[in-house]
Parts: sequence; structure tokens; C-alpha cells
Amino acid sequence: MYRILKKELLAPNIYLMNIEAPRVARSARPGQFIIVRLDEKGERIPLTIADYDAEEGWVTIVTQTVGYSTKKLCEMAVGDSLADFAGPLGRPSDFVHEPVESLRSKKILFVAGGVGTAPVYPQVKWLAGHGVQADVIVGAKNKDTLIFTERMQAVAGNLYVATDDGSAGFHGLVTDLIADLIDRQGKHYDEVIAIGPMIMMKFVAATTLRYGIKTVVSLNTLMVDGTGMCGACRVTVGGKTRFTCVDGPEFDGHQVDFDEAMRRQGMYRTIESRKAKIEQERAEGHVCKVGLDR
Repeated sequence: MYRILKKELLAPNIYLMNIEAPRVARSARPGQFIIVRLDEKGERIPLTIADYDAEEGWVTIVTQTVGYSTKKLCEMAVGDSLADFAGPLGRPSDFVHEPVESLRSKKILFVAGGVGTAPVYPQVKWLAGHGVQADVIVGAKNKDTLIFTERMQAVAGNLYVATDDGSAGFHGLVTDLIADLIDRQGKHYDEVIAIGPMIMMKFVAATTLRYGIKTVVSLNTLMVDGTGMCGACRVTVGGKTRFTCVDGPEFDGHQVDFDEAMRRQGMYRTIESRKAKIEQERAEGHVCKVGLDR
């Protein structure tokens, strides 16, 4: 069993949890993910690692209540235990394998959107620990939905905030801020790493393509089973089929077929929404039999 050591509300419906998982913490690397199962009959929930401490033996996950299973997870309390916490899974970020001297010569920009800010943090933290100061853009709808800004400030070279409504930082989309940094502020970047909503990553990749900047995106939100067995996370990259959970979750953003990925993602979002509605109706006494097992 994997005990919840800490629980924190970061923003409406977004929770941080530290999970006691010594073996996972010792092996974790930036970019990887874990599979959570609440109980023996629970759904497998893939979540990107948001932080870890090998010495203290905990791993941080950040979850948004978007469906039935994530709602149940977020209702758990400190001291409760998860049935399974498997990982680390997936391939670590490519930069983990690069010579430090090469990394220190690069100008790297991270673009984080919404809950995607959480998995950006261990990447920026790892780079900072190796003497690489990366710039970071954190985007959100408004100031109330911003997360991890204080943590990110402590490890980033420069932290830029963008909100859709202008309630904090730059008023506009993260893509507008990328253009502002390059065109108006004279910034130069060798690589952009984007993690966030699929639509955000699509337009970040389109923006960086115009500037000829290498771009990496994380397709972690496509995963369902997390082992490559179910095929739900199939994605076309450079005209070839890849499986997000075993070949990724990070890919060349300029090669990803985002339209296909968004169609696939929408299928499973619909299933989760239907199940959440059925469970709510059953709790209210309107449904006598659940029609979906997941």
C-alpha cells in the first residue's frame, strides 16, 4: 500500500499529493509517469511525476478532478493508502542523457499550461541542479488557476506568467508571450519544451516552427493503460504510429499529428464524463444499474 503523506489544494479542483513510494522515488527521472490504482477494482490512472525525493522516499502527483476516477482520488485524505503506485514508466526527458556541458550552452524555454505546469517543475528543477537555468512560461485562464509559480520561481532562470484575462502577468496566450519574448525582448532559444492542454501544445509547436526552434511536447494526457497494451495512446509522429506510454510521453512537437491526437483524447474524455454522470445519478437514486465498468 502507498500512503498519502501530504495533500494540498493548489487551485479549484486541482490537488497535490505526496505519496510514500521509496522505490519509485529512487528511480524516477524527469518526464516519466506512474500508474495509480485506488483499490483492487479501480481504474488505472496514468499521472506524470510532478516531483520526487529519493532520500525521503516520496513522489508528488498533481490531479485535476476531470472524471469519476480522478474525483475519487482527490477525495482521499492524508493517511489513506493507494492500492498500486507503479513506476516510473515511460522514457525520461531526452536532456537527462545529454552531456551537462552541452546543456549549459543551450537556451531552453519551457511552456507550461494549466495542470501541465506540475510535470514541468521536476524538469526545470533537474536542470537547475545541474547548473542550467531555463526560462519558464506558466499559462492559465486567470490568476486563481495558476499553480506551482512559487516552486518554479525558485528553480527557473526567468519565470513569465501569462493569463487569458490579464489578471496576472502577461495578458494573452502563451503563444503571444513566446512571440513577445523573441520579437520585442530579443530573447533567443535553442529549444522549447511544452506541456499542457493538447490545443496549447499544437499552437506552441506551430509558433516555434515559424522561428525554427526545436520543440518537444509531452502527450501524457493521451495515456489510458500505460503499458502499450490497450493501444489507446496511439499517435502519429512523423507519419509513423507511436505509443505514447512506451515510446514517449515526449515527442518532437513539429512531427506530431495533433488533430488526430485530440480526436483520440476526446473519445476517452466522453467515456469518463458519462461514467461520472451515471455515478452521480446512482448516488441520487436515479440509476439502479451502472452501464459502464470504467
